Amino acid sequence: MASSMLQPTPTQASHTPSPAYTPIKTVSAPIEQGSIGRTVVIKGEISGSEPLYIDGTIEGKIHFADHRVTIGRHGNVTANIAAKEVVIMGSVKGNIECSDRVDIRAEGSLIGDVLTRRISVEDGAVLKGSVQVQAAEHHHASRNEKGAAQPQPTSSAMVVAEKPKAAAAGAGA
Repeated sequence: MASSMLQPTPTQASHTPSPAYTPIKTVSAPIEQGSIGRTVVIKGEISGSEPLYIDGTIEGKIHFADHRVTIGRHGNVTANIAAKEVVIMGSVKGNIECSDRVDIRAEGSLIGDVLTRRISVEDGAVLKGSVQVQAAEHHHASRNEKGAAQPQPTSSAMVVAEKPKAAAAGAGA
Protein backbone atom coordinates (compact mmCIF):
# COMPACT_ATOMS: atom_id res chain seq x y z
CA MET A 1 0.00 0.00 0.00
CA ALA A 2 2.87 2.36 0.62
CA SER A 3 3.95 2.02 -3.02
CA SER A 4 0.45 2.87 -4.30
CA MET A 5 0.43 6.01 -2.13
CA LEU A 6 3.72 7.13 -3.61
CA GLN A 7 2.57 6.81 -7.23
CA PRO A 8 -0.15 9.50 -7.17
CA THR A 9 2.11 11.95 -5.37
CA PRO A 10 4.57 12.43 -8.29
CA THR A 11 1.61 12.84 -10.68
CA GLN A 12 0.13 15.55 -8.49
CA ALA A 13 3.54 17.20 -8.13
CA SER A 14 3.92 17.35 -11.93
CA HIS A 15 0.64 19.30 -12.19
CA THR A 16 1.74 21.91 -9.65
CA PRO A 17 4.38 23.70 -11.82
CA SER A 18 1.99 24.15 -14.79
CA PRO A 19 -0.34 26.66 -13.07
CA ALA A 20 2.70 28.53 -11.75
CA TYR A 21 3.84 29.31 -15.32
CA THR A 22 0.39 30.41 -16.61
CA PRO A 23 0.19 33.69 -14.61
CA ILE A 24 3.63 34.72 -15.83
CA LYS A 25 2.41 34.60 -19.44
CA THR A 26 -0.70 36.66 -18.71
CA VAL A 27 1.17 39.34 -16.76
CA SER A 28 3.28 40.56 -19.69
CA ALA A 29 1.72 43.40 -21.70
CA PRO A 30 3.03 43.89 -25.25
CA ILE A 31 1.95 47.54 -25.64
CA GLU A 32 1.96 50.31 -23.07
CA GLN A 33 -0.95 52.71 -23.38
CA GLY A 34 -2.67 55.28 -21.24
CA SER A 35 -6.26 54.58 -20.31
CA ILE A 36 -9.15 56.79 -19.22
CA GLY A 37 -11.84 54.67 -17.56
CA ARG A 38 -15.63 54.87 -17.87
CA THR A 39 -16.18 56.95 -14.74
CA VAL A 40 -13.40 59.48 -15.42
CA VAL A 41 -14.36 62.99 -16.61
CA ILE A 42 -11.61 65.33 -17.85
CA LYS A 43 -12.04 68.95 -18.89
CA GLY A 44 -8.97 70.56 -20.41
CA GLU A 45 -6.02 69.68 -22.61
CA ILE A 46 -4.59 66.16 -22.81
CA SER A 47 -1.26 65.36 -24.46
CA GLY A 48 1.20 62.51 -24.28
CA SER A 49 3.78 60.32 -25.95
CA GLU A 50 2.07 56.92 -25.75
CA PRO A 51 -1.13 55.47 -27.20
CA LEU A 52 -4.31 56.54 -25.38
CA TYR A 53 -7.55 54.61 -24.82
CA ILE A 54 -10.58 56.66 -23.78
CA ASP A 55 -13.68 55.04 -22.29
CA GLY A 56 -14.67 58.09 -20.19
CA THR A 57 -15.72 61.66 -20.94
CA ILE A 58 -13.33 64.28 -22.32
CA GLU A 59 -13.99 67.96 -23.04
CA GLY A 60 -11.22 70.16 -24.46
CA LYS A 61 -8.23 69.28 -26.67
CA ILE A 62 -6.38 66.00 -27.26
CA HIS A 63 -2.86 66.06 -28.74
CA PHE A 64 -0.95 62.80 -29.34
CA ALA A 65 0.97 63.67 -32.52
CA ASP A 66 2.97 60.44 -32.81
CA HIS A 67 0.49 57.95 -31.36
CA ARG A 68 -2.96 56.40 -31.61
CA VAL A 69 -6.01 57.72 -29.76
CA THR A 70 -8.82 55.17 -29.38
CA ILE A 71 -12.27 56.19 -28.25
CA GLY A 72 -13.87 53.09 -26.75
CA ARG A 73 -17.53 52.09 -26.95
CA HIS A 74 -18.35 54.03 -23.77
CA GLY A 75 -16.15 57.01 -24.68
CA ASN A 76 -17.77 60.42 -25.08
CA VAL A 77 -15.38 63.05 -26.44
CA THR A 78 -16.16 66.70 -27.12
CA ALA A 79 -12.74 67.87 -28.26
CA ASN A 80 -10.50 68.56 -31.21
CA ILE A 81 -8.10 65.64 -31.68
CA ALA A 82 -4.62 65.76 -33.23
CA ALA A 83 -2.96 62.33 -33.45
CA LYS A 84 -1.15 59.94 -35.74
CA GLU A 85 -4.16 57.61 -35.78
CA VAL A 86 -7.69 57.86 -34.36
CA VAL A 87 -10.03 54.89 -33.86
CA ILE A 88 -13.62 55.76 -32.96
CA MET A 89 -15.95 53.21 -31.38
CA GLY A 90 -17.78 55.72 -29.17
CA SER A 91 -18.96 59.30 -29.71
CA VAL A 92 -16.79 62.23 -30.86
CA LYS A 93 -17.87 65.83 -31.40
CA GLY A 94 -14.98 67.90 -32.71
CA ASN A 95 -12.46 68.16 -35.51
CA ILE A 96 -9.85 65.49 -36.13
CA GLU A 97 -6.42 65.98 -37.69
CA CYS A 98 -4.44 62.79 -38.31
CA SER A 99 -1.03 62.28 -39.85
CA ASP A 100 -1.93 58.66 -40.75
CA ARG A 101 -5.56 57.46 -40.57
CA VAL A 102 -9.01 57.75 -39.03
CA ASP A 103 -11.01 54.57 -38.44
CA ILE A 104 -14.70 54.94 -37.54
CA ARG A 105 -16.10 51.59 -36.46
CA ALA A 106 -19.71 50.46 -36.92
CA GLU A 107 -20.75 51.60 -33.44
CA GLY A 108 -18.80 54.88 -33.71
CA SER A 109 -20.08 58.40 -34.27
CA LEU A 110 -18.20 61.51 -35.43
CA ILE A 111 -19.66 64.99 -35.79
CA GLY A 112 -16.88 67.23 -37.06
CA ASP A 113 -14.37 67.81 -39.82
CA VAL A 114 -11.55 65.39 -40.64
CA LEU A 115 -8.12 66.03 -42.15
CA THR A 116 -6.16 62.81 -42.73
CA ARG A 117 -4.23 60.71 -45.23
CA ARG A 118 -6.44 57.62 -44.93
CA ILE A 119 -9.96 57.05 -43.62
CA SER A 120 -12.11 53.99 -42.99
CA VAL A 121 -15.83 54.21 -42.21
CA GLU A 122 -17.59 50.93 -41.42
CA ASP A 123 -21.23 50.25 -42.26
CA GLY A 124 -23.43 51.58 -39.47
CA ALA A 125 -20.98 54.31 -38.43
CA VAL A 126 -22.14 57.93 -38.25
CA LEU A 127 -20.09 60.66 -39.93
CA LYS A 128 -21.37 64.22 -40.17
CA GLY A 129 -18.90 66.81 -41.41
CA SER A 130 -16.39 67.37 -44.15
CA VAL A 131 -13.46 65.09 -44.85
CA GLN A 132 -10.26 66.12 -46.55
CA VAL A 133 -7.95 63.29 -47.53
CA GLN A 134 -4.40 64.42 -48.19
CA ALA A 135 -2.12 62.32 -50.31
CA ALA A 136 1.46 61.62 -49.35
CA GLU A 137 3.80 64.20 -50.91
CA HIS A 138 5.38 61.83 -53.44
CA HIS A 139 1.92 60.65 -54.59
CA HIS A 140 0.53 64.19 -54.67
CA ALA A 141 2.60 65.19 -57.75
CA SER A 142 1.49 62.18 -59.81
CA ARG A 143 -2.18 62.81 -58.94
CA ASN A 144 -1.93 66.45 -60.04
CA GLU A 145 -0.84 65.28 -63.50
CA LYS A 146 -3.94 63.08 -63.82
CA GLY A 147 -6.30 65.75 -62.49
CA ALA A 148 -6.39 67.19 -59.00
CA ALA A 149 -10.18 67.45 -58.82
CA GLN A 150 -10.81 63.69 -58.98
CA PRO A 151 -8.91 62.43 -55.88
CA GLN A 152 -10.20 65.18 -53.55
CA PRO A 153 -14.02 64.99 -53.29
CA THR A 154 -15.42 65.55 -49.83
CA SER A 155 -15.92 62.35 -47.92
CA SER A 156 -19.48 63.16 -46.89
CA ALA A 157 -20.37 62.94 -50.58
CA MET A 158 -18.16 59.86 -50.96
CA VAL A 159 -19.65 58.07 -47.95
CA VAL A 160 -23.20 58.74 -49.12
CA ALA A 161 -22.29 57.46 -52.59
CA GLU A 162 -20.57 54.32 -51.27
CA LYS A 163 -23.37 53.10 -49.01
CA PRO A 164 -26.01 52.80 -51.79
CA LYS A 165 -23.46 50.88 -53.91
CA ALA A 166 -22.95 48.40 -51.06
CA ALA A 167 -26.72 48.09 -50.58
CA ALA A 168 -27.25 47.57 -54.32
CA ALA A 169 -24.53 44.92 -54.41
CA GLY A 170 -26.11 43.12 -51.45
CA ALA A 171 -29.61 43.30 -53.01
CA GLY A 172 -28.36 41.95 -56.34
CA ALA A 173 -26.54 38.97 -54.81
